[in-house]
Order: sequence, then C-alpha cells, then structure tokens
Amino acid sequence: MKHWILAAVCLVALSGCASEYLISTVDGQLLTTYDKPELDKDTGMLEFEDSEGREQHIPQSQVKQIIER
Repeated sequence: MKHWILAAVCLVALSGCASEYLISTVDGQLLTTYDKPELDKDTGMLEFEDSEGREQHIPQSQVKQIIER
C-alpha cells in the first residue's frame, strides 16, 4: 500500500516540472503555452497550443521573443 502512495506522490511532483513558454509578439502581446512552440517551415507559422487548449498559429515574423519559464 505504501508503494502506491509513494508512486502517486512522485507522479504529482513530476507533473509540476512541466515548462511554460511565453511568446512575446512585436505588437506587445504575451501568449502563454505549456508545450514548446514549433515552427512549420513550409508555412513560416509558429504553432502552439495556448493556455486554454486551443491550437494557435502565428507568423514567425510577428514573434519578438520566446521565453521558457
């Protein structure tokens, strides 16, 4: 029984280690994502899932900076 409790505690601790990314755009917006944004080389669009779970695409030319927190 103690092994199950220990395993549950470890899983909760590991889930807290996920990285958060902030995407700063040239017009001053800050977009938040928990997955690393990926660049689609064919379209030149940065693809990511926002903090509300929606798939987002923005042109790479509109991205000023990506910060991992």
